Amino acid sequence: MSNNDLLKEAERVMTVCNACRYCEGFCAVFPAMELRRTFSTEDLKYLANLCHNCRGCYYACQYAPPHEFLLNVPKTLAELRLETYRESAWPGALKRIFGMNGLAVALITVLSVAVVLLLTLSLRGPAIFFGFHTGADSFYQVIPSLAMIVPFSLLGLFLLTSLGMGVNNLWRETGGKPEELLDFRAHLQAIKDVLRLRYLDGGGHGCNYPDDRFSMIRRYFHHSIFYGFMLCLASTTIAAAYDHVLSLPAPYPFWSLPVLLGTVGGIALMAGTAGMLYLKLKMDREPASSQSLGMDIAFTVLLFLTGFTGILLLLLRSTPFMGTLLAAHLGVVLSLFITMPYGKFLHAVYRYAALVRNAIEQSRN
Repeated sequence: MSNNDLLKEAERVMTVCNACRYCEGFCAVFPAMELRRTFSTEDLKYLANLCHNCRGCYYACQYAPPHEFLLNVPKTLAELRLETYRESAWPGALKRIFGMNGLAVALITVLSVAVVLLLTLSLRGPAIFFGFHTGADSFYQVIPSLAMIVPFSLLGLFLLTSLGMGVNNLWRETGGKPEELLDFRAHLQAIKDVLRLRYLDGGGHGCNYPDDRFSMIRRYFHHSIFYGFMLCLASTTIAAAYDHVLSLPAPYPFWSLPVLLGTVGGIALMAGTAGMLYLKLKMDREPASSQSLGMDIAFTVLLFLTGFTGILLLLLRSTPFMGTLLAAHLGVVLSLFITMPYGKFLHAVYRYAALVRNAIEQSRN
């Protein structure tokens, strides 16, 4: 479906929903919809990113298929949301990745792991790569510190720039004003909504996911992924401070703060992603966008591998497998960094921007 066709369908769906308003208490989309009598292109793109895909409106709708109106709000907004990912991507030359995202993420992951493994083995030699390494600096005996710091720092800078430009593009495409991005109260409300995953609780009874029954399971798995990811990020940040500020190089004892945070975060990340993959396989495909399924699965698997390789490295870091696992883990993290601005991760960033916009709108009404 072309971009114009997507917008026409989204406008048709929202117009019918705005006349009916049966689902007005389900999520943030419908109160935001009710503030409008007509829907511009900017409005529709904003509503698409505000949608949390809880699917409550689909199963409650009297006009859903097989009714002749064929209203499918979650699918329509999901397809338009994916189009906003393509349009907002920076640099624009890389937006083609969205057309074959699942395959692209898989290939980038395999290549990243292979390159790090082969480079480490060829440059350091089998004796070091497969050797025993314990104590401070043991990781750096396999892969020098500069070989870790420089590439990931440069890639991290590119990642932040790309995500920032993408959010700026999306904000402009959804009709937001630049000065509104500085609204502190709106950000505070959006952060509260994110930390509670407010719009995945269905008003207290959960989403209709993976089928028409109400359940909180999707919300719990999302919490596990989100907080697991944040704990892993905190672990890496604290480890960097230990190394570069306190001159305490990795690896660290199990009861140290970086290792404890990383262990709990890695386990939570694996549990959440494994659960979401299970739900993806069981879910009703009618209210889902087939175009985004590969992207969803690829990103979820990549997050699982990030946690899995990190935990394996912790468990086997005093064995001859340490070199292999260190290179594999860094390869997986490298692929995560590369693909973040061009895959499912964008839903977290763009949905947050939509929640900020929603907080601004609701405070005015």
